[in-house]
Amino acid sequence: MTVAALFFYLFAAVTVASAFMVIAAKNPVHSVLFLILAFVNAAGLFLLLGAEFLAMILVVVYVGAVAVLFLFVVMMLDVDFTEMRQGFLQYLPVGALVGLIFLVELVLVVGVWATSPALVRAAEAPLVSADRITNTEAIGRVLYTTYIHYFQLAGIVLLVAMIGAIVLTLRHKPNVKRQDIAAQVGRRVADAVEVVKVKPGQGI
Repeated sequence: MTVAALFFYLFAAVTVASAFMVIAAKNPVHSVLFLILAFVNAAGLFLLLGAEFLAMILVVVYVGAVAVLFLFVVMMLDVDFTEMRQGFLQYLPVGALVGLIFLVELVLVVGVWATSPALVRAAEAPLVSADRITNTEAIGRVLYTTYIHYFQLAGIVLLVAMIGAIVLTLRHKPNVKRQDIAAQVGRRVADAVEVVKVKPGQGI
């Protein structure tokens, strides 16, 4: 078994296992940690394929979006932050497990880089097609030409999901003055200004 195949099976196994734990974990914090682990290992698979752009996008965009997902879960569930700080130690085993897996993978990657740097440089090299187009440019051409309608449709779906998340997390508190656009637009001068005639020497 070659080193590339070994890393493929390692990243694939951890990705599948962590993806299963995302839906199996009862605690949303545990699910977020396993989701981050799944994204990072999927980025490793893309890097083995030579798609370095997709790997970086997966780490930068999706791992960053996990923080937004965690914020959304906290807003939806009305998690008590005081109670959450008190139960910090109960998240320590899962966090330590995820950190240990990251550490093992980093040690393996650094070890392979130290023993056979040519193999690492071959995996990092971007794929170039016959007409000398890198994979990043090829992805851009495919997205904005052949699949432009699907790309726009995905953007609309994400926009609707964002609006739905805002609507679901909106809390209407009593005794809070809110803006009424219709009342502001339909306001007349007689409703806004009151003319008071004051006799001399009496004041208001």
